[in-house]
Formats: sequence, C-alpha cells, structure tokens
Amino acid sequence: MIKFIFKWGLRLLLLAIVLVVILFLSLDTMIRVTMEHNIRKQTGMDAEIGKFHLGLTEPVLTIKNLKLHNSPAFGGTPFLEIPEVHVEYDRAALKAGRIHLTLLRFNLGELDIVKNEAGQTNIFSLGRKVPVTDKKASGAAMKDFKKQTGYEFTGIDVLNVSVGTAKFIDLKNQANNRTQRIGIENWVVKNVTNTVNLAGFATFVALRSDDFFKSLLGPQNPEWDASRLLGF
Repeated sequence: MIKFIFKWGLRLLLLAIVLVVILFLSLDTMIRVTMEHNIRKQTGMDAEIGKFHLGLTEPVLTIKNLKLHNSPAFGGTPFLEIPEVHVEYDRAALKAGRIHLTLLRFNLGELDIVKNEAGQTNIFSLGRKVPVTDKKASGAAMKDFKKQTGYEFTGIDVLNVSVGTAKFIDLKNQANNRTQRIGIENWVVKNVTNTVNLAGFATFVALRSDDFFKSLLGPQNPEWDASRLLGF
C-alpha cells in the first residue's frame, strides 16, 4: 500500500512539474492572446501580435510585429504596424506604484489614415482626445493616467523612436491615396517626464513628412498638425 501511494505521489509530483514548465513556456502566448482580446474589446480594432515576451528574471517587456486593423466602419483596413516595442523598467519603482522606464524603444513602421465613404477620418476622433502640449494639460494627463491605472508615471530615462511610413487611404476615391516616407531611425530623447519634452521630435516629424498631415487635415481642421496627431 505504501509503495502504491509513493508511486502515485511521485507521478503526481512529476505531473505538477510538467504543468509548471508548460505554464512558463506558454505564459507569453497566454498574455499575447489576452492582449489581443483586450485591444479588440476596448477599441473595436482587431489586433495581431507576432511575438510577446515578458521577462520573468529581468524587468523587460518586448512586443514584436503588432498590427491594428480599423473597424468595419473603415473597411477593416490597416491602422498601425509596429515592428517593435521594447521596454526596460525599474522593478522597485513598479512595486512602489510608480512607472519608471529606463529604456523605451518604439518603432512605428506604418500609420494609415483612412477616410471612409461617409467622409469620416479614422484618426480624427482619436486625435481630439489627445492633450495639447502646454505644461498644464500635460500635468492633467499625468493625473488622469494615475487615476485610470493606479500608477504614477515618473519618466523615461532613454526613449528611442523610429518612424517609417504614413499613408492616406480614401475608400470613396482611391485616386486621393498617398504614401509619405518619413524615415526616422533611432531618434533618442533622454529624461522624458511629460509630452512637452517631445515637442522637438514632433517638429522633426512634421518636417520629414513634408506637410503630409497638414495637407490632409489642415483645410478642414486648421488646428491639427503632425505633433497633435502623434500625441505630443
């Protein structure tokens, strides 16, 4: 009887070890699927994440080949292609309720601005929610972030940004379709604590885009420019 119990106890222990190993090996996959589901739920956009990795022994998070697709109102067309988001964070700060990133590498491969047959532009409704670049509005945004997440954002030590291509797609008249190569590689900004710190980068994007954003949205909405659309 004792031998029987020991044998089955050993089997259960081995099974538990196998399950733990499977859990660790599939953790990234489970988080990736959950993220895709949550993005769909919160934005109405289909999301595809090529690869997700959350470091268990080191404070690192990496997302590869993230793609967002517009809702059916905009034909299910592409919206964003992000080849990489790589984050290295301060684990001690996170435990204390603060988000302090030591490195954020963000590669925006493609942004697609889509105008549907009803004349609505996909990014315009998103742009209206973006705070302006003065310090008062930036401070309010940080307070709102803490209210929504429960965490206080304290800053990014090193931000490395790349921007590839912007496209305009007119579903009613494809003759209006345009593609603008921006081609910014590894633009580095240090000690980012609010959106005001990114004003220089936003200005550079506007220059590299050759008034692409202004020409699309400016006549109807003169207050909009590249910096506002990019959220700076």
